[in-house]
Amino acid sequence: MTQASGTPSSQPSPGSSAHGLPAGRFSSREAFLQMVRDAFAAAAREGWPELLVSDANFHDWPLGERAVVESLQAWARSGRKFTMLACSYDDVIRRHARFVQWRGTWDHIITCRKCPSADPLELPSVLWSPVWVMQRLDTQRCAGVTGTEPERRVLVHESLSEWIRSKSAPGFPATTLGL
Repeated sequence: MTQASGTPSSQPSPGSSAHGLPAGRFSSREAFLQMVRDAFAAAAREGWPELLVSDANFHDWPLGERAVVESLQAWARSGRKFTMLACSYDDVIRRHARFVQWRGTWDHIITCRKCPSADPLELPSVLWSPVWVMQRLDTQRCAGVTGTEPERRVLVHESLSEWIRSKSAPGFPATTLGL
């Protein structure tokens, strides 16, 4: 992306949704990280009933940040639904300790699925909600699109549902039982 001056921009397109979240293209790691933070904050503030996140390994997501976990804590309550889909949760466990602890507390509203045989480049990198969606189309360059359009939300949800239904198995248990 470039600004009017022709210099590169790390911010999303100027479009904005009714939820204060960006609408349009993004093309930087900084913009991606901030959108994840802002989306979880909006979910807490507005009481979104469901969140679905998908990524090969969540290595570069800000899940372990205090602000993200605080937003998720404020969002979480009975009747809410949080679904995660990944090829592997190893990076989540290693890199996002606060999130792992939060996940253990809220196990009753969280479903974690894994696709260990999936090509990491094929598994969608998405944050989906019933009101807004962010999809990274190029994970290496952190480039993608966001928006509130019903068509986009439905197509992304259908794609993720297919991955969950036919290509995944339970993964990332909230606790590990020792012998």
